[in-house]
Amino acid sequence: MGTRISRAKQRLARAGARFTPPTAADRHSRTTAVMRVLYLIFNEGYTASTGDELARIDLTGEAIRLTRMLRDAVPDGAEATGLLALMLLTESRRAARTGDDGGLVPLDEQDRTRWNRDLIREGTQLIDGVWNRRETGPYQLQAAIASLHAAATTPEQTDWPQIAMLYLWLERLTPTAPVRLSRVVAVAQAYGPARGLALLDDLNRRHGLDQDPLTRQRERATRAHLVQMTGDAAGATTLYREAAVLTDNQVERRCAARHPPHRRSSGAGLLPRLSSPPRSGKSASR
Repeated sequence: MGTRISRAKQRLARAGARFTPPTAADRHSRTTAVMRVLYLIFNEGYTASTGDELARIDLTGEAIRLTRMLRDAVPDGAEATGLLALMLLTESRRAARTGDDGGLVPLDEQDRTRWNRDLIREGTQLIDGVWNRRETGPYQLQAAIASLHAAATTPEQTDWPQIAMLYLWLERLTPTAPVRLSRVVAVAQAYGPARGLALLDDLNRRHGLDQDPLTRQRERATRAHLVQMTGDAAGATTLYREAAVLTDNQVERRCAARHPPHRRSSGAGLLPRLSSPPRSGKSASR
């Protein structure tokens, strides 16, 4: 790592790069770029792309620390506040995401008494504080979705129609494959697996979620969940096996390979992985 850092410094020096404070003209674009990087760091830490552990606490902790610093630097930045709220609300579930055997525990099967209420309280207060502003960006929308999950003391209390609506809004701002796939899960939860499968088929035809490298594995896992919800256990098992071979995270692989699970599985467990980062600083008028 030290060698890589030294090489990076030498490369920057040869390129004549200079680190200067942002100006009024470029502050927004530079802040947007920083938020995107912090989001990616947290996302990789939340569900590691490879390895024997589900998460990397070193990455999520560092992403949260740096996002706090960013928010202090731009206290009026609603999106920076939304990003911090999103991270805190997501991180609040970490202790409940794995069982005693290290296996992945889907959201609807998690022991919610293990959720970190201090992080939930702080994250909810942050998003509530910026939600009524004129413009709402993608980080705020994702934080609002996370706050709805956090507010539900049981899976049955989750406001899925509201979550589905927020994902539709988010998709209009950031039409990425992960956002579209998350909306499929929310629609299925709110209106039934047949509706979710129909939406998934339509999105595959139009946007190729089953071929996109960001969603290829999770498309199989999502379809497996929805097929299982219809009562087709054999079809779901085949799809779970397909999903298992498409991930390099061993915890996710074991979870997919052991399905159908012995407990209920509503598909809600697929939502906690964060969506892909926004590609721009666009916001939606409220």
